[in-house]
Amino acid sequence: MKCNRWLSLMSASLLGCALAPIVGQQAIGNQPSQIAVGTSIWRNGSFPVEGFQGYTSPFGYRSSPTGGYSTEFHTGLDFAAPTGSYIRNWWAGRVISVSDDTACGTSVRVQSGSWIHVYCHMQGYAARDGQGSYIVDGGLRIREGQTVRAGQRIGRVGMTGRTTGPHLHWTLKYQGKLVDPAAVLRAMRRSQDSTVSLK
Repeated sequence: MKCNRWLSLMSASLLGCALAPIVGQQAIGNQPSQIAVGTSIWRNGSFPVEGFQGYTSPFGYRSSPTGGYSTEFHTGLDFAAPTGSYIRNWWAGRVISVSDDTACGTSVRVQSGSWIHVYCHMQGYAARDGQGSYIVDGGLRIREGQTVRAGQRIGRVGMTGRTTGPHLHWTLKYQGKLVDPAAVLRAMRRSQDSTVSLK
């Protein structure tokens, strides 16, 4: 599912925010290196969840969703979707770890050049065999070391780990530093807009 299929789903509040560029190296091959308006490289990304219903928690400081008056830093962007909705890999890369024993629940981490993207609260569980660790979710099996394409289904929305409802928590890091996923989605939107305007 490339970005042109999901742009109409993006909320006005998400698109209205200012875009904060990341200073980095130039793109190498097909790896995104910076968030810049109109950069065509962003067309290579895929929206990370099918059955999208809305954004439920943005990147940054927030009140604890499990109650009380505590404040915590939310490391990603949450996408509400019905339980069982497919999760799609954002960018072509390699699965570097799978897990099911943290607050992130059943999760997959993918590396794409200098970027790491993490998918949390998935259905299924982690298992291990003679070839290493993998996630099992019905007919889906995602293994550490596996190469995954942009848009490839890598799991389904669940409620594993610390969560109050079915959703995908999506974290992005560039060169080890957290990035607001909303900025990436806005860059993808603008990249598509610039492509459409040239036609």
